[in-house]
Amino acid sequence: MSEPASKKQNVGKEKVVLAYSGGLDTSVILVWLVQKGFEVICFCANVGQGEEDYEAVKKKALGCGASKIHIEDLRSEFVTDFIFPAVKCNAIYESRYLLGTSIARPCIAKAQVKVAQMEGAKYLAHGATGKGNDQVRFE
Repeated sequence: MSEPASKKQNVGKEKVVLAYSGGLDTSVILVWLVQKGFEVICFCANVGQGEEDYEAVKKKALGCGASKIHIEDLRSEFVTDFIFPAVKCNAIYESRYLLGTSIARPCIAKAQVKVAQMEGAKYLAHGATGKGNDQVRFE
């Protein structure tokens, strides 16, 4: 039995795990990484950010060239390991804003690293919407 064409196309390519939201920036990064010759494995995290259509995110990632996508439910870990400690230490930015998105980043990165280790990926990538949709960072 032969392997699917997509598997054959990824033989010998270096793997990168992309923190993927399904939005414009990470979809553009995904296509760009594929064009640069990487096998891109997408990682999407549910930290309780609201109603997400994860099937649509999966379909878009695969349609943009991802070899696969991991969608992880991190809500429980996020609350117990990140939100509770932040509340206990009164984590406030500029004396007025409760930390939200920034508190989720370490939780998401931790899970993304686990996926990269499991997949044998050499690189991690993520979007940089805070600075513009035209930037890509490699860690």
